[in-house]
Parts: sequence; structure tokens; C-alpha cells
Amino acid sequence: MIIVTLVRTELRRLTSSKMGIVALIALMCVPVIYAGLYLWGNNDPYGNLKDVPVGLVVEDTGATQTDSDGATSTVNYGDEVRDELLRDNSVKWIEASAAEAKKGVSDGTFDFVLTLGTDFSADLTSPITTSPKRASVELTTNDTNSFLATTIAGNVAEKVRSSIAEKVGKEAALQFLDGFADVGTSLETAIDGANQLAEGTATAANGAAILSAGAATVNDGAQQLSTGASQVNSGASDLDSGLQQLADATSTLPADTAALNTGAQDVAAGNAELAKQGATAAADANTLAAQVPQARTDIIALLTTLVDNKTITQAQADEILATLDPVGRQVTDANTRIQTLNGQLAALAAGSQQVADGTATLAASAPTLAGGISDASIGASTLAGGAQQLADGSSELAAGTPALASGAAELQTGILKLDDGAHQLASGLTDGLGKLPIETAEQREKSASIISNPASIDTNAVTKASTYGAGMAPFFISLAAWIGIYALFLIIKPLSKRAVTALRKPVRVTAAGLMTPGILGAIQMIAVFAIVTLALGYSVANPLGMLGFMIVTSVTYAAIILALNIWLGSVGQFLGLVLMVLQLVTAGGTFPWQTLPGPLAALHHALPMGYAVDGIRQLMYGGNLALAWGDVAVLLAFLVGALALSWLGARRMTRTRTLRDLRPSLIG
Repeated sequence: MIIVTLVRTELRRLTSSKMGIVALIALMCVPVIYAGLYLWGNNDPYGNLKDVPVGLVVEDTGATQTDSDGATSTVNYGDEVRDELLRDNSVKWIEASAAEAKKGVSDGTFDFVLTLGTDFSADLTSPITTSPKRASVELTTNDTNSFLATTIAGNVAEKVRSSIAEKVGKEAALQFLDGFADVGTSLETAIDGANQLAEGTATAANGAAILSAGAATVNDGAQQLSTGASQVNSGASDLDSGLQQLADATSTLPADTAALNTGAQDVAAGNAELAKQGATAAADANTLAAQVPQARTDIIALLTTLVDNKTITQAQADEILATLDPVGRQVTDANTRIQTLNGQLAALAAGSQQVADGTATLAASAPTLAGGISDASIGASTLAGGAQQLADGSSELAAGTPALASGAAELQTGILKLDDGAHQLASGLTDGLGKLPIETAEQREKSASIISNPASIDTNAVTKASTYGAGMAPFFISLAAWIGIYALFLIIKPLSKRAVTALRKPVRVTAAGLMTPGILGAIQMIAVFAIVTLALGYSVANPLGMLGFMIVTSVTYAAIILALNIWLGSVGQFLGLVLMVLQLVTAGGTFPWQTLPGPLAALHHALPMGYAVDGIRQLMYGGNLALAWGDVAVLLAFLVGALALSWLGARRMTRTRTLRDLRPSLIG
């Protein structure tokens, strides 16, 4: 009952006059007015940025760009950005000239100015040229207009820069992907050409194989022709010797003519066979010689294709042709000689047949044989000369055909290598085409959009304040609680000195000294809570918990200021103001407390307001209740500690008094 009586007495003292009632009501309203007006004024400043005047200067003259198809077009990104900003209406954009903007940002007409220069579009399109240049957005600010306006200007400029980067990046990426598509189409054409080259080299390889086989056949025929010509030469020589002997021994002509007729018939048959072989060799040589021009034309065409495809150089092609041309001429020259020898063999066969006929006639007509023998001797001499020429020509042909065969084999080897290279080229081009990101126009459009803006931010808030004001509410509620208690102690007496002297019960006196500001502080917190939830409409996840926490906070503050007043009087009241200023800085209500300098960061943990701010945040936004209970525990520790100090002060006063206790307080 003593505590209740003391509280009632103090309240009666405070309301004993009209001015006392007015003063009490005014001081009770201090935290309500402070928290309410400040939170109302800062309820949603970012939502009202549309009323902030910002100058927009667009001097861009545009630029000409060329697309992947070679078509040119004129663009003006400055006008596009201006139109987007005016539609966005995030701030109050006002178009102005450079001179108007300079004057406006100086006299406060514009909070800041955004300028797009004359080369804005040219710089944005420069990355596809040989002289790329980064485009710039000029931001002009003036802190005398508002320091926060400068911060807002930086955010707005960054948003503009990001929008421009995304738009231009998408166009550049699309052009890049279109280029890939064009490369893919060109590769498909190159693959077709490489396949055709491979087919051509395969055909050329077959032709070279035929040429090599023909050269071997010609070599064999030349060897046989040389052997036959030697035999003809030997036979003609024998014939000539026999005719000479016959001429010398005409006396035995009848008998000898019979034998001669038999030999002549054999010679005629042999010469006919030799003429037949010569005709076959001549036909083969003629066929081979006829193929030489066409083969040279095919080789020239093949080498031209290889040079065009850069598989070999022109010098290499000329070297190959220079190697093959002498072989072709040798084949042609050999064919000419073979044809001549073939004619001579034909003449030889005919002559042999005539000899046979002559010997028959000689056998039948011996008297006239002498003249025939003389003619036969002349023919045999001629035959021997022709056979010698045939032997010489066939030897030359046999000597030239190995070079032809070797050249044909080398040509075949080279063409086979070329064929392998052509197939490898076709295979490599096909593999390369498979590795290119070939997409449809729709896919390229989507890919370009992703490349220009590759990452998005998915915000997943564990808790969230509804507005800027709601985000600042925990700090200003805690600060308002301290201000309210501090203001109340301007008129509330910390302790009843009469009760201390008369009762000498420090516990009850201390409890009564705390209960009066505690009750009034609780009423202040209920009023502040009503302003926050009803007038301002902020949502509270745990309303009862938050209200209870606010009351605990107010009572804790009351206990701290009570202890300061009991021990230090007016000085303690002043220290309450100093503590408020310190906690205004160290509570971490605006910026994270980790950004504070070291000494002030340490005070964050040593003073109660930081825990009050954190607890209200947890309860208002629906955070971690365990952390909120931890904050309650810390505040209760401050409360108990302050009460203990107050009790010690009251106990001291029941036993002794100092001169300070007897002097009237400067406050109250």
C-alpha cells in the first residue's frame, strides 16, 4: 500500500494545477508527436520520387549502323532513352537545353541533370567498328539542393546505364549470333565444295592408275618390239648373205631354188607375224599418245582446283606440270617412231611375201631367177636397214617408258594424298559446322536477350518492411521511448525525499520512484503503438508481443534515468541527454552498426537502445522470436541493474545526506 500511496501522491502533485496538467499532457505527447510526425513524413519517400524535378538534356545526333546483311539504317539511342524515361516517370523528368540545365541545377530548379551527348549513339554503335568507344551518360549534381538527391541521382543514372547496356547488348549479341548463322551457311557451301573436290580427286586417282598401267603396257610392247626388230635385222642379214651366195652359185639354182622357196615361205610367215606384233604395238602406242593431251588437260584442271582451294600453291602446280610435260612429249615422239617402224614392218612383211612368191617363181622359172635374185638382194639390204631403224626406235621407246611409268606412279601417289586431304577437309568442315551455335531467328532473339541480361535477382526476403517508414519505425519508436521518459523526468521527482526520511524503506521508495514514470511511459508506448498501427497503417506480425516489448523498453529507460537522477541529480538528467545522443548514433537504426567506427561500434553492445531496436524489428516484421527473447533478457538485465543502483542510492539517502541532497534541483 505504501508504493501505491507514493505513486498516487506523485500523480496528484503533477495534476494539482491546470499548468501542471498541461505540462504533463504536453510531455506525454512528446514521443507520440516525435515518432508519428517523423514516420509520417518519411513514410514512403522513394514512392514520391516522381515529384523530384530532374533535368534531361538530349543532344544526340544519331548514327548509321550496318546489319549482318549489309543493309544500313539510322539509329538515335538518345531519343529512345528519352522516350523510355518519360514513359517510366520514376522521377519528374523535364526536358531542357544544356544552358537551361546548367542554370537549373545551380538555382535549385533541378535537383540533378542527366545529359546524353552528341556522340551518344555513335559511341554505342562503335563496338562493331575498328574504333570502339564507350558511351557515357553525364550526371550533374549539386549537394546544396539535397545530399540525398545526389544519392538518388546515382541510383537513377545506374538504372539508365543498365537499361542502355541491356538494350545495346541485346542488339550486339543478336548481330553476333546472326554472324554465326551466316558462317554456318558458308561452311555448308564449303563442305559441298570439299565433297566435290574429294570426288574429283578420286576420279583423278583412277585416271592416274590407268595412265600408270598404260605406261607399263607400252614398256612391255617396246621391249617386245625391240626383240622382234633385232630378229628381223638378223634375218634380213642372213637373207642378204644367202642371196649373195645364190648369185654366186646359180648353177645349182633348180635344187637350191626349191630349198630357197621353202625358206622364203618360212621367212614370209615370220615377217607376217612380226608385222602383226608391230601393228599391235603401234595401235597401243597410238592409243597411249592420243590420251596424253586429254590427260594433261585433266591434270591442269585438277591442279587449278587445288590451287583455288589453297590445298597446294601455284608454284607446286607448275612444278608438277613441268615434271609431266617431258614424259608426254616422249610418249608422243615414241609413238611417231613406232608408227614409222610399223609401216616398215608392213613393208617388210609385204617384201617377205614377195620373196616367197619370187622363190616360187624362181623355182618354176629358174632362167629368170638371176634377175630376181639381184632384186631380192637389194630388198634384203633395204630390209636390214629398216630393221636396224626399228631396233633403234624400239630401244629409245623402251628407254623412255620407265620414266613415263615412274611419273605416272608419282602422279598417282600425289593424287591419292590429295584425295586424303580433300576427305579430311570435308570431315573437318563438317565437324566445325556441328560445333557452331546455329539457331533459328526466334532462338537467336531469345539467346541475345539472355546474353544482354544474363542474370536476374530473385529476392527472397525472410522478413520485409512494407515501406521505408516501416523500416525506420523500430529505431524511432525506441528513440521516442527514451525521449518520452527523459521529458517526464523534467517534472517527475525521482524519489520522495520525505518518504525516504520518514519510512526509511529504500526498496519500496525505489519501486514507487520507478512506477510513476513506468506507468506514464507505458501509456506513451500504447499511444505510439496506436499511431504506428492505426494512423500510419504499418503491419505488425506480432502486435501484442511488440506492444509488450515497447513497454519493457520504456520501463527500462525509466529505470536507467531514475538511477542517474538519484545518484547525480541534475547532472544525471543531463547525462540522460548525452546517452540519448550516443544511442542515436550507435543503435544501428539507420545504417548497420558494423559501419560505425570502432569505439562507437563497441558502444552499440554496451547501451540498451540497440537491443530495443533489434527486438522491435523481430516482432514487427515476424523475425526470429528467440532473438527477440534475447533482447528482452538484455533489457531486463539493464532494468535490474538500474534498479539495484537506484536502491543503493535510496539506501544511502536513508542513512546519510549530502549537501547536494539538501540543495534544490536545477530541474523540476
